[in-house]
Amino acid sequence: MWNKSTIAAAGAAALFFTSVAAQTQQTDATSAPEADSGGVIEGDATAGAAVFIKCRACHSIEPNKMKVGPSLYGVVGRTPGTLEGYKFSPAMIAFGVSGAVWDEATLDAYLIAPRDMVPGIKMIFPGLPDSQNRADLFAYFESLVAEDGAQ
Repeated sequence: MWNKSTIAAAGAAALFFTSVAAQTQQTDATSAPEADSGGVIEGDATAGAAVFIKCRACHSIEPNKMKVGPSLYGVVGRTPGTLEGYKFSPAMIAFGVSGAVWDEATLDAYLIAPRDMVPGIKMIFPGLPDSQNRADLFAYFESLVAEDGAQ
């Protein structure tokens, strides 16, 4: 699974992603023009289920059901590149090694343009430019685990 070149690539990429992960943790009020007066866009899980239609060709919301992409069940709070049973790209593994966590800020930044944030990933989806769609999708991801009582 891991060879010298994979480990070297993951290590080099981890240096790059450490700064990217740190940047996603910072709040920048100017990057959320659609935000309410509190600077937070409220997501709607029901609307997020509709947004997820764009994702379901490659991702499942069932625990441990892999498709072309990993299951997104329980993605909130997970370290990128760590879901057992899925073969992640070295770039995504390095992103996780850098300290990134799939929280609201990181998912929001990633879903704008995934390949721009983590170059070298397998995912070909161009992104969700609409901040309300991203907030709704995050609420949907959170609701899946909450419905099962795991959160």
